[in-house]
Amino acid sequence: MMEMTGEVLAQVRGQVGCITLNRPRALNALSLGMVRDLMTVLLAWQQDPAVLAVAIRGSNKEGPFGAFCAGGDIRFLHQAGSTGNPEIEDFFTEEYALNHLIHNYSKPYIAFMDGIVMGGGMGISQGAALRVVTERTKMAMPETAIGLFPDVGGGYFLSRCPGHVGEWLALTGDTIGAGDAIAFGLADGCLPVDAQAPVWDALGSQTFADGAAVKAFVASKMVAASANLADLKGQIDQYFALDGVGAIVAALEAADSEWARTTAATLRKRSPLMLHVVLEQIRRARGMDLAGDLRMERDMVRHCFFLRPGQSETVEGIRALAVDKDHSPRWNPARIEDVSPELVASFFTSPWPAHAHPLAALR
Repeated sequence: MMEMTGEVLAQVRGQVGCITLNRPRALNALSLGMVRDLMTVLLAWQQDPAVLAVAIRGSNKEGPFGAFCAGGDIRFLHQAGSTGNPEIEDFFTEEYALNHLIHNYSKPYIAFMDGIVMGGGMGISQGAALRVVTERTKMAMPETAIGLFPDVGGGYFLSRCPGHVGEWLALTGDTIGAGDAIAFGLADGCLPVDAQAPVWDALGSQTFADGAAVKAFVASKMVAASANLADLKGQIDQYFALDGVGAIVAALEAADSEWARTTAATLRKRSPLMLHVVLEQIRRARGMDLAGDLRMERDMVRHCFFLRPGQSETVEGIRALAVDKDHSPRWNPARIEDVSPELVASFFTSPWPAHAHPLAALR
């Protein structure tokens, strides 16, 4: 067993490095300590010839699996953002570097994405060589509900979904299940819930020729999953291809389908400012590589917490959703129609010269 905080359990079993996120009461939300533990163990295993592949899972109150990871620790972000705690800067820099490492990992990294996979949980799974979902998977990037944006490389992986699915998922924060995750390119296959433990146990007890054989073994156990929203893709593309947030919402509100009306109502609850910022983020990211996208998101997150002193949309959004739980965020500007292009553009100005960027080393 490697020395860890207890919130990340890491152990080499047989030829596979096995990681269990062990913070079930917080749905395995990532703390700075967990990000550091994951980085430490992944860097060590990358150099260890005895480790052919890495597998990662979450845990719930009853034991392993059941919940993968609900994202970053938003209570910490609220506290740090409210008090100017500099660890908030370290958290995002180190989390994004971890996301980049996983996407570029030299050995197969297999993510068992059971239960809730949201925000930062997507960050530590979307770069996997094999992204395994189950019939319990609830996947989303719900950041606009807390006045943030889909970070952890969200610009990169959402913009590469088919058509304009990325804009829809990023702006609404809607939740999808296993079949839709596979159809939209955010998962590779479905493993039945009751097959997870036997497959996981077999990873530690079988002999494998190489890392590719480990990945192939898990892939061989995957089954088909039905996509529920695939028939909505035409509507998603029709609306979310439009020029701006105002045009998207106006068209949805003028439509006569139940889905369009519900989607418009969802967007009206989100941070108006961040909807505009997120649409720009996804569209810029389509033409960027992962390292460029992560640097852009690192710029954006600095602005989310420090651009407008005393009026951070993110601190206010977390307050309303997770701290006071009044579900009445005071967004500023208050309406989608009131957001100025200048304010949106300011999020994409880097606070650092290129050579001094916290993620300058990412390639």
